[in-house]
Amino acid sequence: MDHGEMINHADHQMSGNDHEQHAHHANHSMDDMADMSHGAMSGHQMGAMDHGHMMNHGGHMMDMGDMNRKLKVSIALMIPLLLISPIAGFTLLRFAGSEWLALVLGSIIFFYGGTPFFSGAKGEWQSRKPAMMMLITMGITVAYVYSVYATFVNYFGGMAMSFWFELATLIVIMLIGHLIEMQAVMRAGDALNDLASLVPKLAHLKSGKDVPISALQVGDIVLVKENERIPADGKILGSALIDESMITGESRAVQKNASEKVFGGSLNQNLPFEMQVENLGSDSFLNQVAELVQKAQGQKSAAENLADRVAGYLFYAALIVGIIAFVAWSLTTNLSFALLLAVSVFVIACPHALGLAVPLIVARLTNISAKNGLLIQNRTSLEAVGKIKYALMDKTGTLTDGKFEVREVTKLTPTSIDILEYMAALESQSTHPIAQSIIQKNGGQHPEVSAIENLPGVGLSGVIAGERYYLVNANYLKEQALTFDRSRIEQALSQGMTVSFLVVDQVVLGYIVLGDSPKADATKFIAGLKAQGIIPVMLTGDNQNTAAKVAQSLGIEEFRAELKPEDKARIVQEYQQKGAVLFIGDGVNDSPALATADLGVAIGAGTSVAINSADVVLVNSNPSDVLDLLAIANRSNRKMKENLWFGAGYNIIAIPLAAGILYPSFHIYIDPLVAALLMSVSTVIVAINAMTLKYDK
Repeated sequence: MDHGEMINHADHQMSGNDHEQHAHHANHSMDDMADMSHGAMSGHQMGAMDHGHMMNHGGHMMDMGDMNRKLKVSIALMIPLLLISPIAGFTLLRFAGSEWLALVLGSIIFFYGGTPFFSGAKGEWQSRKPAMMMLITMGITVAYVYSVYATFVNYFGGMAMSFWFELATLIVIMLIGHLIEMQAVMRAGDALNDLASLVPKLAHLKSGKDVPISALQVGDIVLVKENERIPADGKILGSALIDESMITGESRAVQKNASEKVFGGSLNQNLPFEMQVENLGSDSFLNQVAELVQKAQGQKSAAENLADRVAGYLFYAALIVGIIAFVAWSLTTNLSFALLLAVSVFVIACPHALGLAVPLIVARLTNISAKNGLLIQNRTSLEAVGKIKYALMDKTGTLTDGKFEVREVTKLTPTSIDILEYMAALESQSTHPIAQSIIQKNGGQHPEVSAIENLPGVGLSGVIAGERYYLVNANYLKEQALTFDRSRIEQALSQGMTVSFLVVDQVVLGYIVLGDSPKADATKFIAGLKAQGIIPVMLTGDNQNTAAKVAQSLGIEEFRAELKPEDKARIVQEYQQKGAVLFIGDGVNDSPALATADLGVAIGAGTSVAINSADVVLVNSNPSDVLDLLAIANRSNRKMKENLWFGAGYNIIAIPLAAGILYPSFHIYIDPLVAALLMSVSTVIVAINAMTLKYDK
């Protein structure tokens, strides 16, 4: 292999860029998004983000702030209501007029706290898809109406059991459950806000005037200063070293020369340059990424979960059986007895246990996961773990450390100088991670250097002790026709390492090898996936040769290299045609794929955009923690199904009994009080079962 073909590294890279790196990697402060509607983000996208606190449920938009207020008011009123209401036939606090106070408190909770469920039930009714909202509405309405009826009956000397306790607790429990769901949906808005923050608020026109991003026009010439982020997509008119990690996901900079494309949100590292704006609004790179994330998140949040389906079936069952019981007993006995049994049917079907079935497991799952370094952001996606067939993952930062470290320093000619010290001196004015790794490897000590110059496409040079030294890539050696023993670096190249050379007076003094290493637990992780029948697939923006070496070292048979963000999301969809897909990543470029996958897992050390697009975050950034995630999720899914049976399955027996099926033969029936007790028992069983969820490594 020709040496010039083997190495073409920039900034100590592995894939055909340049060595230049006089970059000071400052974290550029971003302002809000108010002026971005015609910049990197479209107006439509901005509007979508403005509604980050809204959720569509059954065709009705719910506001999270309003839901929070309703929950707080309902809890505040529930506490005194529980003290003065009969619970299983007993009342803790009774005084003159207490039943009327219960009526007032219960009415406020019903009409104020129950509003979201009424609206949701209306949407479900209009869409002809009864689910949890209609079942909740039916339960709380029957409980309220009968409790009002019981209050007046008792006042006039009769005997009837009210259900204020059941009404208040059901509304509070369901408000809590829906707030949890809304918080998961809001993650999409958080991810989009993080994307928007990558673009600066102002752009510097060539004329010297600073204008808002929204004022830019296609064709404008813009100045991008050192350590500033690029305001829009376009073509560079000069040359500079650009940090495009937000696009490629790779921890390295890219040399850009005249007429090459640059993208809004990328960071200019070393030299001020002018660029011509080409893409704005919906055509910009960041907007396209944002739309991919939003589309995938929206599709995911719209999926029906098992609890909704069970609630839909239970709604129909309770409604039909309750009506049949009322009509049948009205004709065969009397209206009072018929009403009693119909109410029993509706009360026993109230989804206290069903509403707790999933939230209790979620609470337990979240706690156990957190102790194992897993942050659950979207529980719904964990339901797919049992179906996962492919695990697609990013390379840099996910399977590898994402840090270039000095692996080898070698002299090629007899010399008294310290190769590493002189390289550290030449890198001394750069804050680039690779430059810092050289400086740290040297211990921070190096000779003085002056007159440092960038050498576009090949590296840099500087004067040390009166002589000019060059830190360059193989392109420079090829251009200057310099020779050295190429066989000595073939092993490093075969492993996908980066090689840079120190030259003085046209003599190659030596070289330094830098490389990114697989994480300590990466091999264990891949083996663990295979043991579960899950096929690992590595996706990377890096070059083919480096990708092949990393994949081979980890035992990965399938991989794709030289990818862009939209490529990863597309490949996820491609594999989804063959089975459920788990995706693991850490960069902005991974966010569409994370959102598209059946289960998206973000590395905790990654970008906030990736984290907010993911369903689960690995707090410790260890890929093998995914194996724990799969084990915990499988166990929690089993518990959820068990709880759904405990929460709703008992109705298979309880609803017919409440309807009086045994009354003709055995004179056995379930009155509303017993119905309430049975409902409470199912709730206790659900809670106990949730507490049995455990996981020990």
